[in-house]
Amino acid sequence: MNAQKKDSTKLQDILAKGGGGSRFARLRGWLILAAVVLLLAALGYVYLRGNGEAKAPQYKTETAAMGALVVKVSATGKLQPTNQVDVGSELSGIVDKVFVDDNDQVKKGQVLARLDLSKLQDTVVKSRANLAAAQAQVMQVQATVAEARATLARFQQVAELSGGKVPSKSEMDTAVANLKRAEASEASARASVTQARATLQSDETNLGKATIRSPIDGVVLTRKVEPGQTVAASFQAPVLFTLAEDLSKMELQVDVDEADVGKVKLGQQASFNVDAWPGRQYAAVITRVAYGSQVKENVVSYLTVLTVGNDDLSLRPGMTGTAEITTLTRENVLLVPNAALRFTPPTTSATKKKSGSVVSALIPRPPQQTPKVQTSSNAGTPRVWVLRDGQAVPVDVQTGATNGQVTEIVGGALQAGTEVITEMLSSQP
Repeated sequence: MNAQKKDSTKLQDILAKGGGGSRFARLRGWLILAAVVLLLAALGYVYLRGNGEAKAPQYKTETAAMGALVVKVSATGKLQPTNQVDVGSELSGIVDKVFVDDNDQVKKGQVLARLDLSKLQDTVVKSRANLAAAQAQVMQVQATVAEARATLARFQQVAELSGGKVPSKSEMDTAVANLKRAEASEASARASVTQARATLQSDETNLGKATIRSPIDGVVLTRKVEPGQTVAASFQAPVLFTLAEDLSKMELQVDVDEADVGKVKLGQQASFNVDAWPGRQYAAVITRVAYGSQVKENVVSYLTVLTVGNDDLSLRPGMTGTAEITTLTRENVLLVPNAALRFTPPTTSATKKKSGSVVSALIPRPPQQTPKVQTSSNAGTPRVWVLRDGQAVPVDVQTGATNGQVTEIVGGALQAGTEVITEMLSSQP
């Protein structure tokens, strides 16, 4: 029995060390090698499919179409009445009464306010008294003149009757001199009357100016005075009221930039809006474009006045208006987006980065190809790009006016309905 167990044990050792185990190990090795080969083949297929050819670029296009081109210039300004008057006082004094308030309608000549009249009335009374005194002085001098003239006449008569013996020559000379002095005094008295009358008239004028009246038919925009307030007009006439003549017609005064002023002309139509009425457009017409410039914050602009209808009085002085001035209108012209004129496709594609992996080193790479792009021979000529057989092809054009979004095409081979390239999109896998 022991001999049989030993023989069985030796047989098992031989089998364990012999061909059966070796064949199983070799089979397992071949299976691993086959799996590696299949994996490499799969990786190569994916690589050839994904990277073997350069991807064709994708483009975004828009259609060149016939349409209307409207060129506008934007400007911002303030609304003002067509005729605005500041009413002040030429005289100094204390305001006695104020008869109007803001938004009141007034007529020409209507009393707006009145200063204290007491001193002015006293001055007028004094001037009238001086005039009366001057007139009395004239009457007195006139009597003296009459007396001197009568005395001279008697002397002349006596001299004629006496044959020149009496009166004496000195008496005759004295009589003549007295008459001339009397006449001179009369002239001086009459001048004093004229002066007194002028002084009275001036005082009466000042009395009238103490009553502030409206110079126009209109509406009171602002009232800047109250009863009891002292008005000092020594150096500058103070503004008491601001009046607007007619608010049914107003002006929009805008500042047009120096780059746009060459396009703006008298009679051009415009539209504007104000924040108080969002969504509402008001019509206006340009009536004046200033030649003189103005500089605000280092920006040169030109004052442009637009006439505005305001029959419903929805617009008020001082409102800010943003105007769109129509400087050019072209009907039925060929238009392309400005992006198409700015677009230029790349001439070469980006080179693929080389992979540093062992698999990519083992698998041979196919030659890379670059998408072809045709170029134009006239580098300085405006052009657009169109797609032909999947390639970007330039088309030279002649451009006209533009509104910042689309441009008029006035010449070249571009036809209406052609799709023009505006930008290049990312390549699709």
